[in-house]
Amino acid sequence: MAGRITHSEEQLRPDPKFDDLVLSKFINCIMTDGRKTSAQRCVYDALEEIDVRLNKDETESDAKPKNALELFHRAIENVKPYVEVRSKRIGGANYQVPIQVNKKRQQSLAFRWIIQACRGEKGRPMRFKLADELWAASRQEGKAMTTRDQTHRMAEANKAFAHFAK
Repeated sequence: MAGRITHSEEQLRPDPKFDDLVLSKFINCIMTDGRKTSAQRCVYDALEEIDVRLNKDETESDAKPKNALELFHRAIENVKPYVEVRSKRIGGANYQVPIQVNKKRQQSLAFRWIIQACRGEKGRPMRFKLADELWAASRQEGKAMTTRDQTHRMAEANKAFAHFAK
């Protein structure tokens, strides 16, 4: 297919508050119906909620993030998958073949899983659900981490078919 190359990486501008490209991309993923200011408000409120929790948290350790942005990056890093399974048809049978995940897809899967975990929970404002999920993911807990662990478990269970990967 011709014309599939986009300039989205070049066009992406850092977010106005933290001047961070990854956060800007996350805000774009949260956005629905082109309502970017609503998405920004939601993410920034979630980060403020995380800052409040970090200030309340009395435990002093080197592993503790210093601010909400650092916790956000740690959560994304924790949720990123390293392997996934792809269905491949070989000789009339479908095999779940484990393959390595490239960096771009790792990030998009991490974003997707965190957002799905937040949107799947009902009854509370998105900023609180997002703050909870990022907080949990930074501690390697939560629904998004469960999804990642299931993906890794599936890849581990199907590693006998790894020789089918091209």
